[in-house]
Amino acid sequence: MKKIKLNYSNLTPLPNNFLAEQAVLNILLTNPNLIKSILPNLSLNCFYFPIHKIIYSSIIEIIENNSTVTLTILITYLQDQNKLQEIGGIEAIIKILNRFENFSDLEDYVNLLNEKYLRRLVIEFGKEIITLGYINTLPLNEIIEKIESYLFKLNKQNSTNKLYSTAEVLDDIFEEMKSKINQEGNNGLITSYRDLDSILQGFQKSDLIIVAGRPSMGKTAFALNLAKRVVEKYNLPLLIFSLEMSRQQIIYRFISTEAKINNNRLKSNKMTSGEWKQLSKAMVTLSKLPIFIDDNSNLTVSDIRAKLRKVFIENKKNGLVIIDYLQLMKLNTTMESRVQEISYITRNLKILAKEFEIPILVLSQLSRGVESRVNKRPMLSDLRESGSIEQDADIVIMLYRDDYYNEKNNLNSITEFIVSKHRNGPLGTAQLTFNPQYTSFENLPKEM
Repeated sequence: MKKIKLNYSNLTPLPNNFLAEQAVLNILLTNPNLIKSILPNLSLNCFYFPIHKIIYSSIIEIIENNSTVTLTILITYLQDQNKLQEIGGIEAIIKILNRFENFSDLEDYVNLLNEKYLRRLVIEFGKEIITLGYINTLPLNEIIEKIESYLFKLNKQNSTNKLYSTAEVLDDIFEEMKSKINQEGNNGLITSYRDLDSILQGFQKSDLIIVAGRPSMGKTAFALNLAKRVVEKYNLPLLIFSLEMSRQQIIYRFISTEAKINNNRLKSNKMTSGEWKQLSKAMVTLSKLPIFIDDNSNLTVSDIRAKLRKVFIENKKNGLVIIDYLQLMKLNTTMESRVQEISYITRNLKILAKEFEIPILVLSQLSRGVESRVNKRPMLSDLRESGSIEQDADIVIMLYRDDYYNEKNNLNSITEFIVSKHRNGPLGTAQLTFNPQYTSFENLPKEM
């Protein structure tokens, strides 16, 4: 793609704050115990002036080498890297140290540097967007995707800018605890599946939940059943991104479960008058639920972000997301391996869950390795591209049904939901009955 050069020479200098940069370096050099807590909130790019960049990068490298940052160690390191004269010698460091700064102002300075960096990013991305607009050979949808990726980077960067004091976090936790007093012990979105809720205590905000199983184990049926229960209980918008099933097939599933009519009978239209009444009632109920379906088979994380923003703004509340399924998702760019692609996708889905403060439930396939074992109950290592999925997920639920392998013709067979990873709670196994006629999962009778 041929680059188009536009003239921006008439623009004012890029946003920066020389004094704030020096103030941060002064506080870090005089209070080295603060450095490790600052590093996650202050990237190297937040420094605009090359001298300050060199000093800050040297501080980072010293810390990464498990050394303590002192004046002597810093100067020695700069000398060894042939960078001391580049910054103006020892005098430049002494000049920074001679400033008088209060370490209590560090957060304000860090926030200021982050703000200036974000403004520089806005200008940089703005130039890129303008340039893209002049390339007539580039499809408009690609330009829009590029713009969305820029916005994503800005949102991501902005979300990591703020430092939170212990007092602020404690206030938030106290308010959250007060709001949970009347919620009967469940502090997340409860599923109304008794055994599962007792383990998970509901799905929490920002959770990335992986539901994994072999083909035809009931992953999609469970996800749809669970989602409908949550939507009905909380009246929250539900977004279903289906890369395998069409929107019509999904609606047929919902109708079958709600009306208690066999899916095959629905499709054949060979129903009794009583079933037609059940169908009519079910359709009225379903039509009132804020459920939105996207069956685009070329789904990317950028697509999901754009549609979440639209639906949540229109409904004035955030809800729940289902993606069916992970291994069918696409990338806008090409990577060396599918493992890297899956890693990128899961990482960004987790970021998306945090950004919108919603649970995202993602269905995933298991590898065929499980079929070769005597005990076919799945484990975390059975996840395809398991490393990245396991790392990014807050909850991993494995589905296992004994009659799947033993060919039992049991109408209401028991399905195990094995919670193999739970970042903020216990592990365990919940049991539900599966009715294939209506593709529905139900609680076991209490006496079982």
